Amino acid sequence: MDQSCQRSSPGIAQALGIPYDTAMTKQTKCLNILALEPYYDGSHKAFLDGWMAHSNHHWTLMTLPGYKWKWRMRHGAITLARQLRAISDMPPWDLIVCSDMLNLAEFRGLIPRALAGLPTVVYFHENQLTYPMRFAQERDYHYAMTNLTTAMAADQVWFNSRFHRDSCLKAARDFLVRMPDYAPLDALLEIRDKSQIHYPGILPIPNRPDRTPGPCRILWAARWEHDKNPDDFFEAVRQVRQLGLDFRLSVIGQRFQDQPRSFKIAHTEFSDLIDDWGFQTTRQDYWQCLQHADIAVSTAHHEFFGIGMIEAMCAGAYPLLPERLSYPEILNLDRMPAHQCFFYDGAVPSLVRRLTELIQKGLSRSLWQDTPSIESLVHTYHWTHRAAAMDQALASHFFTQHWIHDHSRDNPGNQTAGQIRDEAEPGSGESPDVDGVHA
Repeated sequence: MDQSCQRSSPGIAQALGIPYDTAMTKQTKCLNILALEPYYDGSHKAFLDGWMAHSNHHWTLMTLPGYKWKWRMRHGAITLARQLRAISDMPPWDLIVCSDMLNLAEFRGLIPRALAGLPTVVYFHENQLTYPMRFAQERDYHYAMTNLTTAMAADQVWFNSRFHRDSCLKAARDFLVRMPDYAPLDALLEIRDKSQIHYPGILPIPNRPDRTPGPCRILWAARWEHDKNPDDFFEAVRQVRQLGLDFRLSVIGQRFQDQPRSFKIAHTEFSDLIDDWGFQTTRQDYWQCLQHADIAVSTAHHEFFGIGMIEAMCAGAYPLLPERLSYPEILNLDRMPAHQCFFYDGAVPSLVRRLTELIQKGLSRSLWQDTPSIESLVHTYHWTHRAAAMDQALASHFFTQHWIHDHSRDNPGNQTAGQIRDEAEPGSGESPDVDGVHA
């Protein structure tokens, strides 16, 4: 349990006024992490599996199957707390990590006091304030309030993008001001102050084989739901075809019983163009679709991060993204304006124009010719980099919490935890750049 981790940071030790050699002694200790996931499926499962596989820390994973998410949010804290209490020989955990699906306030109130006092980090994959609903009356704000109380109960709140954090906190304010009284608006400032941005990682995708001759291959890969806006994609494909351009089409992703009608129409209308269609049952099949694509298109109206597009880029596909949501962020558009070539304005005419330009370009040369390379940027999203950054953030959090506790006990007249935190992270609320990605 006392194996040495390989990473430490002099910055936080200097900010706290602690000799760096003292800080390293404590901070390089591998932590024992209790990870809680009431909905262990999909992106939540991939996130924990990827992090743990590349982490230097020791993990205990407690999960519930990914089924009936509303019930999981209702009972997950109770069920996991009961399971935890049933463990006869608990490891000496240092820190708790959970997802937004857990009611952390309830959970901390249901477990032994010694565990309830451990430092906690909640990771927001999504939130129930801005997660898209087809009709406004479908939104159940009890789940939104669960997200808020979880964020308030956590010591740190991690989001998978700045776009996600900012849109979530804005929606939370809009929600809370509707309260008749006692609206805890100051809690939103506290949540933002203790928030950090940590992008999820991806597994490296094998190098794509040499391209076989043939028309341009266009890929749309997303959940088959309305918020991914498939109607705009199919309309753009329809108009490109009317221009007489030659191309092939793959439309893949998770399918649902209630899916937009446009998929059925498109499957018939474009049957002679289709290479791949529907859910890919194995990782190898999915990767093969990505490697086969020349252009990967998103038309999403909703995206908290965009891991599917990162994977497509990792596989060598040329991204074509609406200039909205998290996409400018994950491609560092604000710091790399040359990446503007990977965006369209989000409307069908702009998408048609860019697809036409790329299809015509591909007739005589590579789509990547005279185009900025994104290979090094995409590489920073590999789990080897992301896990290292998040491991370090956990170690820093644990070390800071314990030093503050010990220092406050030994020197009760010295700085408060809030003062120390402000000096250690001067107003940023975000972790530092790691290999070119603002993590």
